[in-house]
Amino acid sequence: MRTGTLAFLLGVWLLQQQAELPGRDWAWLLVLAVPLGVWLKPFWHLPVWLAAGYLWSLLVASHLLGQALPADLEGRDLIIEGRIAGLPVRAERRLRFEFDVEEARTQGQPVAVPQRVRLNWYGQPPPLVPGEPWRLKVRLKRPHGFLNPGGFDYEAWLFRHRIRATGYVRKDALNRRLGPPRGEGLQRWRKGIRDRLAAVLPTPAGAMVRALVMGDRSAITPAQWEVMRRTGTTHLMAISGLHIGLVAGLAFFLGQRLWRFSGRGMLWLPAPGAGAVLALLAAVGYAGLAGFSVPTQRALIMVAVVMLALLLGRPVQPSRTLALALLLVLILDPLAVLAAGFWLSFGAVAIIFYGLAGRTGRIPRWRQALRVQWWISLGLFPLLVLFFQQASLVAPPANLVAVPLVGLLVVPLALTGTLLLGLVPPLGTALLALSSGILESVFRGLTWLGDAPLGQLHLAAISPGAVVLAGLGVVLLMLPRGLPGRWPGLILFLPLLLGEAPRPNSGQAWFTLLDVGQGLAAVVQTRHHTLVFDTGPRFGPNFDAGRAVVVPFLRQAGVRQVDTLIVSHGDRDHIGGVESLLAAMPARRILSSVPDKLRQYDVARCREGQRWDWDGVRFRILHPAGNGGRRRNDASCVLQVTAGPDVLLLTGDIEKPAERDLLRRMPDALRATVLVAPHHGSNTSSTAEFIRAVAPRQVLFPVGYRNRYRFPAARVTARYDAAGIQRFDTAKGGAIALQLGEGDRTVRLQRRTARRYWHDD
Repeated sequence: MRTGTLAFLLGVWLLQQQAELPGRDWAWLLVLAVPLGVWLKPFWHLPVWLAAGYLWSLLVASHLLGQALPADLEGRDLIIEGRIAGLPVRAERRLRFEFDVEEARTQGQPVAVPQRVRLNWYGQPPPLVPGEPWRLKVRLKRPHGFLNPGGFDYEAWLFRHRIRATGYVRKDALNRRLGPPRGEGLQRWRKGIRDRLAAVLPTPAGAMVRALVMGDRSAITPAQWEVMRRTGTTHLMAISGLHIGLVAGLAFFLGQRLWRFSGRGMLWLPAPGAGAVLALLAAVGYAGLAGFSVPTQRALIMVAVVMLALLLGRPVQPSRTLALALLLVLILDPLAVLAAGFWLSFGAVAIIFYGLAGRTGRIPRWRQALRVQWWISLGLFPLLVLFFQQASLVAPPANLVAVPLVGLLVVPLALTGTLLLGLVPPLGTALLALSSGILESVFRGLTWLGDAPLGQLHLAAISPGAVVLAGLGVVLLMLPRGLPGRWPGLILFLPLLLGEAPRPNSGQAWFTLLDVGQGLAAVVQTRHHTLVFDTGPRFGPNFDAGRAVVVPFLRQAGVRQVDTLIVSHGDRDHIGGVESLLAAMPARRILSSVPDKLRQYDVARCREGQRWDWDGVRFRILHPAGNGGRRRNDASCVLQVTAGPDVLLLTGDIEKPAERDLLRRMPDALRATVLVAPHHGSNTSSTAEFIRAVAPRQVLFPVGYRNRYRFPAARVTARYDAAGIQRFDTAKGGAIALQLGEGDRTVRLQRRTARRYWHDD
């Protein structure tokens, strides 16, 4: 069964790597292959399991894709009726919630929309309670997120959570509650607990207590996440195997001890069986408090398999238990493989089981704890680098202290306090305050560790082969002491640790126009230097393109510092990510047309005539001339990059007056092979005269999907089409990458090169 489960996992994983789902002919072949393989057993045992995993994943994926929002319904007013699903979350002047649609109409006609949609209600919406039936006027769109190298795949996240459309509630008198809540009793219970916890613990530490008690992480700040990321302790805020396992273990211990005093009860149910029953009930209760999220489901299945084996008096074989739990999770949710947490949680358990297998002799508990922590840190290192391109070097000591304190003190105190909050409020409040105080002290220690120099290891150019070799190295290094071949395992880590990201040759430049929605962020790389031009928009206090897009891209490209940062002008969609970028990595020089908006940094004003050479590539500022005095957009820095025969022109948000100024001052210096369209393709820019003077081979539009400005404007695209210029935009293509200089001139679109079947066209 163990090898069969691994083959089933491989089949599920292979399906998720496809750019398009296979057609029906392939599906029927797979259906026929399964019974044929069973008949030919044992020769075709593993292929049958692999085909079964692939087929099951294909069926689930096909069903979900079939629920897509029809393209002709995007952006139209729809009247939908249904129920509030899950816990609504308050976020920056809006309420975000999921909605289960039961009926949808437009202009009085019924239409088909996805069963579950994710909505934002802006302004001052009424309180929403899970299970409440509502009639809402909404506008929906198909799932669409930024798509960049090294970035988060939001469309995959939505697909994994079965959300096939997003949108917002329109302000309208039609919006009204249709009756009392029905169903969603668990979520209403959770909402009541969340509200009581928020009232009792309104502090930053209280937000983390809520995450530990019920999995609500919405109030955890970016600064808190950053500390946990730097110390490798983010897993503490996700209710998963660690938390469920600790609670189940404590319940098993207490149940077993207390049942021994039951007298006759011992005759019909042994103490281990009673402990198993209590442990299973505790695990189910905790998972329910967390809303039966995907990580808690995985952990609950694992605990249930173990406890049922104990209850039935069956021997617990760790590897078989793990295989059975893995198989059940994949059957219930084959899309779980899209989450890093799936691999990390099962990987951690597998590492512990492997480390304990075949070892004899007793050692002190403190040494065993040290050993297990070392195994987990070592074993998960390749996976952490694969998923996040980084690992924390202070994670072992941080987890050695934080895991027992959080797992054995904070979580039991917080859960007990939550239980007593409705029975004995003063005692419940006291226990919650105590758990919050302990957690606050732990967090102060983590903050100190996270600030340690060289505490983070950032790696780029991560290849699957290097990860596999490092995994084999883990297997060797975890062999019991005395067996040969342990320390040569270190050599297998070298490809992962010493791999370097590729860089352009001298005289070449790599240009990437990042997908940041309706905004601009671009990167120019030469052999030994990196320039960032604008940093994209800021969407709210906790989310901006610098943190979400620019920094991950630079890190996966192996960039440790920015040599020059140019902030073209002060609009939020260009300057919004500056703080996050500079907090993550230094910039040796900053140029901007608005140094007054960046007073906390050492900023020089960009001016015509500034120029420099990097690795055989020439950089030149063409605009603005003089000391300003122009309108905001027309003061944008304009950068020209020349690599061999190719010229790139980055124009910021200049409009017709600035274009005319450039044509007057340097009509013969504007010619370029690649143009980033002025002002995102607004009709205030890209005059016919400017297009003729630049005469680019390609024009790139940095625009957001279905943006409210409708950029690029139809008149603008018509002018470029009339000139025979090839057009690309980030809304349709994701990040756009190309090479300047001699060599390959292919334009690479992230939505093509990294396409998966769930990505929208």
